Amino acid sequence: MCPPMAHVEYNEFGYFHENAEEYGIEYAGPPHVRREFVAMGDGRIMSALVWGDAPPRLMFLHGGAQNAHTWDTVMLALGVPSICLDLPGHGHSGAIAPLSSSGDPLEGNANDVAAVMRELAPHAEAVVGMSLGGMTTIALSQHHPHLVKKMVLVDITPGIDGEKTKAITDFVNGPATFDSFDDLLERTVQFNPTRSVSSLRRGILHNALQRPDGSWVWRYRRDDAPPLQEVEGQIRKPNLESLWNSISAFQKPLMLVRGMRPQSVVSDDDEAELRRRAPHARIEHVVEAGHSVQGDAPLELAALIRDFALA
Repeated sequence: MCPPMAHVEYNEFGYFHENAEEYGIEYAGPPHVRREFVAMGDGRIMSALVWGDAPPRLMFLHGGAQNAHTWDTVMLALGVPSICLDLPGHGHSGAIAPLSSSGDPLEGNANDVAAVMRELAPHAEAVVGMSLGGMTTIALSQHHPHLVKKMVLVDITPGIDGEKTKAITDFVNGPATFDSFDDLLERTVQFNPTRSVSSLRRGILHNALQRPDGSWVWRYRRDDAPPLQEVEGQIRKPNLESLWNSISAFQKPLMLVRGMRPQSVVSDDDEAELRRRAPHARIEHVVEAGHSVQGDAPLELAALIRDFALA
C-alpha cells in the first residue's frame, strides 16, 4: 500500500510578507485585503480580492489559467485601493457564462466584469488587463464603454495567435493531475526559468487545490474556462478584427506594457498595428519581463501604472 501523500498547508492571506521581502517593499504588517463574492443574475458567482477600505481606484484582470493573486506584488508596491478579479472559470469565481448570440466568449467575460465593477468599483479610474484579462478589457470597452476610463494592456493585443502562445498552451495543456506538490512545482519551474522558486511556490498555492487523496489539480477549470488556447481555438474564438476596431474606437488614454523577453506574445507587427489604430497610445517596453510582466517585473509595472492611470 502506498503511503498517504503529505498535506500542504495553505493560508490565502499569509504570504504577503514573502512578496514584500522578495522585492524589497516596505512591509508594516498585513495589508487590508478581503475576498468578496458577487452574485450574477443567472445563479453564478464572481469572486474578487478587494485591496483597501476606500473606494477602489483600479480594476485588475488576470491572464488565462491565472487568478487574482497574480497581482499581489503589484498591489503591495502600489498601495492603492483596487479590485483584483478572478475571471469566470478561474480562482474562486464560478463558471463562464454561456456563449452570447455573437458566439464571442469575451462578451460574456466583459458582461461579468461589468456586473462586478458596478457593485464593487463603479468609479474605477482605469482597467488593467493582462493577456486574457487584456482581451476582456478591450471587450469591456466595446460593450460597457462608460466603465473603462483608461485602459492598460499588459503584454497583449488582438494580434495574438496560437503560434505566439504555444509555450503557454503547452504548459496549460500539461497533466490534469499531479501526484505531489513537488511534481507540480517542478513542472512550473521548468516553464518559468527566470522566476524565483519561492514566487512560483506561492503562485501554485494560490492557483491549485490539493484533493483528499493528496494529489493536486489546477484551480482553473480546464474544460470550462477559456485560457489562451481556448480563446484562440475554433470553439471559443473571439472576433479579433472586432477587438482591433474597439482599439481604434477607444479615444481615451491607453497604454500597452510589452515584455521584451522571448516569452512575450506581442510582436513588433502587433505593436505597429496598435500604434496605427491608436496613435495616442502610450507604449512601454519592459526589458526584463516576458509575457507575465507582473511576475517578472512587478515594481516596474506598478510604477508605470501609477504614472499613467493615477496621474
